[in-house]
Amino acid sequence: MRVEVLISTMNLKDEKKLINRMNVNKCIIINQVKNENDIEIKNSDCRVFSYCEKGLSKSRNRAINKSSGEIIAIADDDMTYCDDYEKIIISAYEKYRNADIIAFHVENSDSERGKKKRKEKKSNFLTSMKIQSVQLTMRRESIIKNNLLFNENFGAGAKWFMGEENIFLYDCLKKGLKIYYVPDTIARLNDSESTWFRGFNKEYFIVKGGVYYEMSKIFCPLFILQFAIRKKKIYKNEMSIIEAIKFMNQGKKKRKKEKKMECKNV
Repeated sequence: MRVEVLISTMNLKDEKKLINRMNVNKCIIINQVKNENDIEIKNSDCRVFSYCEKGLSKSRNRAINKSSGEIIAIADDDMTYCDDYEKIIISAYEKYRNADIIAFHVENSDSERGKKKRKEKKSNFLTSMKIQSVQLTMRRESIIKNNLLFNENFGAGAKWFMGEENIFLYDCLKKGLKIYYVPDTIARLNDSESTWFRGFNKEYFIVKGGVYYEMSKIFCPLFILQFAIRKKKIYKNEMSIIEAIKFMNQGKKKRKKEKKMECKNV
């Protein structure tokens, strides 16, 4: 069983230095650059593809399409993998032979979510919302066969700058894919400044509302309400519950209008 790490980065200068720092073996690197020429660098274990474009979801999708490993792992360029990450991943897929996706623990000193290990179990529509993209590993065949990709309207570098992993996992669950969470640590996410998070401001909540609408038109109001109540402690210094709900509803309406326009233009 071959594990291939899919790395998204920008303006890469030295691919060997990145590979060594991330401690990965077989990998695909998607390098988004500002120049006009698309570049491809190949060796036996790692391939680098450079594209003049931006958008994290676009980068993830490029990597999935270029990959060839049986198991693919989603990665950012500020991660460092454990020495035995391949063994951990393969062992989990041997244990859960019906798994299409397995999320693992990734240490993250900046996030409480990254510090806590949840119980090993099958994920559903509710628990999948706790999963970050860098925790994801997938059977490539399951993803390709079901035509599943990250929504390029969402994620860093896109208009809707977050939530791409939540939408992706919901799409996977809707197609009947099996998702598991295994609390074994495969990597550490190093300290780095977020490229999109600027606080719990109006823009944040508008985008959050758009993400929830994209995930589920029916359950969007429930998602908005539960988030406003459950997370009030972390945003209370910047926003009231009423304001948070109001702005998320604005995002829901905005995305709903956009989708209608997208349907008309198809």
